[in-house]
Amino acid sequence: MLTAEISRSALKLPPAERLELPRQSVESVAQAQPSPDHLNEGVRRMEEVTTGKVAGMTEEQYRAAGR
Repeated sequence: MLTAEISRSALKLPPAERLELPRQSVESVAQAQPSPDHLNEGVRRMEEVTTGKVAGMTEEQYRAAGR
């Protein structure tokens, strides 16, 4: 399956399931190598959003924060 096909399919999933995909992807790479602190931090933050502990940002909020 091509990456573009996977992306189109993934975008049809509910938000919680879409957030789970990158967590699993990062985790699969991290398990194969020693985990740098910044990678662990990224996984921790994704899990906080996925579980609802922290509210995620919309793209608009993200772009506004970068200004």
